[in-house]
Amino acid sequence: MLIERARRIARQWVLDEGARLPGFAGALLTGSALWARPDATLPDSSDVDVLVVLNAPSPPPTAGGKFLYDGVLLEVSFLSWQDLVPTANPEGRAPGPTAEAVRREPGPTADLGEQAEAVLGHYHLAGAFHRPGVLADPTGRLTAIQRVVARHFADRRWVLERCTHAENRARGWITGMDDRASLPEQVAAWLFGTGVTTHVLLVAGLRNPTVRRRYEAVRELLVERGLAGHHEHLLDLLGCAELSPERVRHHLHGLERVFDLAKRVRAPSYRFASDITEQAEPIAIGGGHDLVDKGLHREAVFWLVATHARCLAKLSAAGHPAPADGLTELLADLGAETSADRRRRGDRVMAALPGLRHLAESLAPP
Repeated sequence: MLIERARRIARQWVLDEGARLPGFAGALLTGSALWARPDATLPDSSDVDVLVVLNAPSPPPTAGGKFLYDGVLLEVSFLSWQDLVPTANPEGRAPGPTAEAVRREPGPTADLGEQAEAVLGHYHLAGAFHRPGVLADPTGRLTAIQRVVARHFADRRWVLERCTHAENRARGWITGMDDRASLPEQVAAWLFGTGVTTHVLLVAGLRNPTVRRRYEAVRELLVERGLAGHHEHLLDLLGCAELSPERVRHHLHGLERVFDLAKRVRAPSYRFASDITEQAEPIAIGGGHDLVDKGLHREAVFWLVATHARCLAKLSAAGHPAPADGLTELLADLGAETSADRRRRGDRVMAALPGLRHLAESLAPP
């Protein structure tokens, strides 16, 4: 299926189903389906991301996640409209230049400029608004914000602000590691704190800060810029720089066994339950095999760890035994088996951030 057809199907879901949600305020494409060319083929190992904006603080409890719609695996997430409204500035700073410029332009609301700046400084939201991908917009405000973001997306000021946002995300994950938390929660804090290092560079290079394929994407960027050695450093921070294809395949087969258990149970209370289902298996498992088959076995490790941890979390939430042997073995190969190991690795990430920032500044537009 072509990306363009998948986008049309996503829009149809918004019109048929999404618009019926309480507080519906609009929806837009995000993720790889937005960044890809319309004539590209949607891979079997990809879903189509839809962001629904609500005039409500939280979505309905059973809404969202991954599900099939007219032959396309959609992943629906939610954003409260309030998250697009800038918080009060404790320092009383004046609005930035983008906000001032927008105020002088005709627009649907007086606060549009501040909302556009809030989006421009947020590294995930800016990516969702930087291209025309609005699927529904009852008030016209989303489209107006999208146009402003598109004009200023590549401004160096905003690119570097988004890099700072990604850096702060990494710091937040690492400093938030809690030895008292469950193993999946501990692993997630270390893993995502480490993995956000790729996003710092992808944002600087005006690339999609993709989730599952982040190490593959940052490799492409750095190789294109003649900076492949820096990719090795990122893999080393994750602990997989020296892993062999055979070892990664071993861990992938272990994940398949746990995934097979976890996809059979129901855990409605678990946030990522829809990631561990038969419908999502082509992404979670097939996507890993695809990377290994392409010689990118080390780049497959990030999502392999994330999915294994989520399988255990789903089993636990469903009240089923959660065999942790395979995850523990994988973590040992990464030098992250114990909480002390993960803290040491987290310290390495924190120490690497200043150098990463310097690299990001060299990748960013002038």
